[in-house]
Amino acid sequence: MKLHTLQPAAGATKTRKRIGRGAGSGLGGTSTRGHKGAKARSGYKKKIGFEGGQMPLQRRLPKFGFKSLNKKEFQPVNLAKLQALAETGVTTIGLAEMIAAGYAKQGEMVKILGNGQLTVKVDVTAHAFSKAAEEAIKAQGGNATTL
Repeated sequence: MKLHTLQPAAGATKTRKRIGRGAGSGLGGTSTRGHKGAKARSGYKKKIGFEGGQMPLQRRLPKFGFKSLNKKEFQPVNLAKLQALAETGVTTIGLAEMIAAGYAKQGEMVKILGNGQLTVKVDVTAHAFSKAAEEAIKAQGGNATTL
C-alpha cells in the first residue's frame, strides 16, 4: 500500500452538490438558480403549456368543430359478408358469429349495411340496420332483430 493508491471506502463519499452553503463552496449566493424570477423561488412548479407569459399555443390557435359526448361508434358489416357467412351454413347470425368470423370485436356495436347481395334466408341480430339492409334481409324472408 502506498500513499498514491489510497482511496476512500466505498460509499464514504457523496457525489451530490451541496448548494447554498456559503460563497467559499463555490455554490453559494444564488445557489445555481440564477437571479430572481419564479424559478429561483422555492415551491415553483411549471404549469403545462406555460410559455413565459407569451400567449400559449393552445390559446393562439383557432377553435372549431364539435365532438358529441354521446356519439355511438358502429362497426359496419355489409350484406356481402353476411352472404359469405350464410354460405358456410349459418342461418342465424348474431354478434357471436360475427365476432368469430372476424367482422367485429368483443364489445363493439355492429351496424348492418346494404352493400352486396343477399340470396339466402337468414335471421340477423345486430345493434342497428340501414334501411336498404333491413329491406334486403326481409325480402329473402329473414328477420332483422335490433338489440
